Amino acid sequence: MESTILAALWAAGTPLTPGQVQGMIGAELARTTVTTILSRLYEKGAVDRTRAGRGFAYTPTEDEPGLTARRMHSELRKQEDRSTVLARFVSQLTDEDERLLRDLLGEETS
Repeated sequence: MESTILAALWAAGTPLTPGQVQGMIGAELARTTVTTILSRLYEKGAVDRTRAGRGFAYTPTEDEPGLTARRMHSELRKQEDRSTVLARFVSQLTDEDERLLRDLLGEETS
């Protein structure tokens, strides 16, 4: 549900109220549920909010790649043996992704 709501915010490109988000994603979720999810996303730092009448309008704090990177960092921080986690992550990369990662790391260390 979080991904669906974030996708609606990214597509809008402008702050949205919970009611507007609900309208974009369809009536499958109640407005109160959308509000709860947006509040949780706000607590996680995934969205920012500004006053809009008696409630709030929400904006994503990052684009989709940025949010994915944040989630990856969050998962990594949960592990004591980061070396093993990273080694297993790298061992599961496709050849193309491994080349890309090597290129990115080469640029940062140069």
